[in-house]
Amino acid sequence: MATFYSHDGRRTKYRLAAAIFFLFAVGFVFADEAPNKKFAARDEAAFLRAQSQFQSASDNPTNVWQFARACYDYADFATNDTQRAAIAVQGIAACRHLIARDPKSAPAHYYLGMNLGQLARTELIGALILVKEMEREFKTAETLDEHFDFGGSAHNLGLLYRDAPGWPASIGNKRKARDWLERAVKLAPDYPENRLTLAESYLQWLDPARSKLELNALDALWSKAQTNFTGEVWEQSWDAWSTRCVAARQKLAEISMPQKPAKSRRN
Repeated sequence: MATFYSHDGRRTKYRLAAAIFFLFAVGFVFADEAPNKKFAARDEAAFLRAQSQFQSASDNPTNVWQFARACYDYADFATNDTQRAAIAVQGIAACRHLIARDPKSAPAHYYLGMNLGQLARTELIGALILVKEMEREFKTAETLDEHFDFGGSAHNLGLLYRDAPGWPASIGNKRKARDWLERAVKLAPDYPENRLTLAESYLQWLDPARSKLELNALDALWSKAQTNFTGEVWEQSWDAWSTRCVAARQKLAEISMPQKPAKSRRN
């Protein structure tokens, strides 16, 4: 039976997409959530709790990867690169600590990839090297548990291939991006993030027909998802998902709008 893990503050995978964009300044960008003091305070509190649990029992695998997860989330609210790197490095160290003891820990490989993404945001030349390491860690996590975090590894690999520069500069590859993002939808079809990212990607690739199919499927599962992903920990995700859906629909309308023929000039 597939194992699913919930995530406190489910914005992680979308934020990875934002991180990759900031690295390379390429691609098609949808409305991002503005910094929110309420969410920042929640993530800081979650980070401090997870840090305390990790320090008190670092031999507990769950404490380790949950601390790494909290590091990734908290790093989003860092006010400068020094602070972001310092938080991400703690998450990276925690994951490496767990992997040394348990090389087959899917959560450790997964959140190592996520925190490497945060660290890459603070790098220039070193960012491309970190992207290769992120790719390796997500592939390892996907092999160990493809269902972890609602198909999160497949989703994140799709984002990497979508937004990174192409060969020879980096690993960017449209075909691989499409394959992995479609795989994430197959692994967790009722998780809004997966279909929404795929719909956005189709728009980025100027494929409005497929984007419309995904947005319609998202509309069909929306009500059910609102009963499955409930409570305070999901507030930021729903806020972001709602904003992105509106932006995607608007972009779909723009792309689908017939072009008016150019008026000919008379001599």
